[in-house]
Amino acid sequence: MIGLGTIINVICIIAGGLLGRFVGNLFSEEQQDSITKTCGISVLFIAIAGAMQGMLSIDGGDLVSGKSMLVVLTLAIGTLIGEILKIEKGFERFGEWLKVKTGNSGDKMFVDAFVTASLTVCIGAMAIVGAIQDGVLGDYSTLAVKSVLDLIIIAVMTSTMGKGCVFSAIPIFLFEGSITLIAKLISPLMTDTAVSFLSLVGSILIFCVGINLVWGKKLKVANMLPAVVLAVLAAYIPYNL
Repeated sequence: MIGLGTIINVICIIAGGLLGRFVGNLFSEEQQDSITKTCGISVLFIAIAGAMQGMLSIDGGDLVSGKSMLVVLTLAIGTLIGEILKIEKGFERFGEWLKVKTGNSGDKMFVDAFVTASLTVCIGAMAIVGAIQDGVLGDYSTLAVKSVLDLIIIAVMTSTMGKGCVFSAIPIFLFEGSITLIAKLISPLMTDTAVSFLSLVGSILIFCVGINLVWGKKLKVANMLPAVVLAVLAAYIPYNL
């Protein structure tokens, strides 16, 4: 069944959010801060592993790096596009709208929780590649594994940041569902290189989310999202980036 992976992911995020709300009161504010930062460090290492997989290779027995130009150009140009389009502001406005509509106007952390959690579960190699696999092959195994990770991450984030994290199920449904449908339609055009570039840049963006979790909001990660699209387009340029 095409799209089953997305459905599983949404269910696990909601379950993680409910679990986080249930156990959140058991921790002090200091303990919650420590858990948030620990979660951020975990996200950082997951992102580093994904990025290094895309940039490092074995050449004649030596470990060499590559794709530096791809990373620099896609991130720089993508961020510029995101700043012009004000994507981060769009996420925040949607979060504010959700806060009002769900009766959480008094929750000062709602928008930050929603945006941070949404970016954490939406951006990354597993979300993108898993959705593509689901659309092209009908294989939802990658998204199923991601769903278990998201359940844990959202449970921790909800316990520390609040119930805004639960509503990250909405963008994950739209994001993964859209990629799955698009992948189904354009599957003949997606090359291994395109998927590889997409996974590399996605891993770097999830690293930025980790930075925000550990050190507070330092980077406007949503404004960097166009870099993912540029990474796919770069796969069809006949030059070695």
